[in-house]
Amino acid sequence: MGNLTLITFLGILLEVFTRLPQGHNTKEARDTEEDTQEFYTVGVRLLHYRSSQGDAIVPVANCNIQEYNSNPKEQIPLRNYISYWKEYIQGNYSSPKGCLYLKDWHLYRTFPDHHVYTTPVYFSSDWLNEYWDELQMDDYRFVYMGPKGSWTPFHADVFRSYSWSVNICGRKRWLLFPPGQEESLLDYHGNLPYDVTASALLDIDVYPKYSSCCPPIEIIQEAGEMLFVPSGWHHQVYNLDDTISINHNWMNGCNVTTMWHFLQSELNAVQQEIDEWKDTMEDWHQHCQVIMKSCTGIDYKEFYNFLKVIAEKRISLLEKDPETKPLESICSDNPGLGPYHAVFDLSRISDVLASLISNPDFQKLEIDELSPSPKDLSSHLKEIINASSLWLCFCVLELRKSSRNII
Repeated sequence: MGNLTLITFLGILLEVFTRLPQGHNTKEARDTEEDTQEFYTVGVRLLHYRSSQGDAIVPVANCNIQEYNSNPKEQIPLRNYISYWKEYIQGNYSSPKGCLYLKDWHLYRTFPDHHVYTTPVYFSSDWLNEYWDELQMDDYRFVYMGPKGSWTPFHADVFRSYSWSVNICGRKRWLLFPPGQEESLLDYHGNLPYDVTASALLDIDVYPKYSSCCPPIEIIQEAGEMLFVPSGWHHQVYNLDDTISINHNWMNGCNVTTMWHFLQSELNAVQQEIDEWKDTMEDWHQHCQVIMKSCTGIDYKEFYNFLKVIAEKRISLLEKDPETKPLESICSDNPGLGPYHAVFDLSRISDVLASLISNPDFQKLEIDELSPSPKDLSSHLKEIINASSLWLCFCVLELRKSSRNII
């Protein structure tokens, strides 16, 4: 069992959870010898599961405890969590340890050679994970595993990115609020609620705008179903059954402007918080960037590097075999990145980069150390976009001529 692969591991869990009868949440069903033996088999196999680094260590949140607007996490061995999960079900979904939820597990990053799954083509244009893969430092691909009753508090996704979620097994209940509705959910301190279903929101003295909030869009996500969450949609999620899901945060040329606007609003919030020290604190603007990065995970200089890395990869594609590559890609059934897509990406980067360069807060930073300089990169982008656009127009004309000749 020591050679049990991750694919086998997920397959075992999927097989067991999907084979349990509809009433397996009841005490009578859980007590059947067959169901207990099935879950026990999973537990035994996972007890012997080893990665090349030893026991896989996973992040686990306690859904019963509020820590600010989230749940406290601890790192434990995967086999310990599976043992807990088994005991939690056998204990009528109750445990002195609370309701524990394995979430934000970087399975893809931790075991890159296992190729556990492939990103659906609809979501394959993903600058966020493309950037972090290039740096080999982080990613925003996660596996979630939790029992019935585990949940994720009210939030919007990192950087106001898109997200997608697919249920390998189990069911989720989503409460989604379109952008702007969160303003009606702020308390008198300007803070969002931890639990959007809490009765405390009915207190007009604490949540003065709650009555103007529209009801959430409620979605029940079944096993095998995939959900796309647009940028800026706040949401709260419950596991209605024992559930395993894969979740990605992602962004591309269609929402990079949203990310840039979000970063500006985050910096503005930081600046307001420490405005009283603006005239007395040395490098006040740089301190604002440090605080912003600690809160959001990125600052303006890294955002520039993010744009640069994606731009350089698109430029590399367009400069490779310039006389044949565009035509081949246009005619290909390959859903991968083609020249039109690359030019679109570069045009979106160019627009955001121009806004970044003209931003007063960015100009106050030590940007001379950036290579290439933002202005040089901007000029190069415009040259590439213009040249590529002309060549692609020529390719389209040639294709039309060829089509007429065939007809």
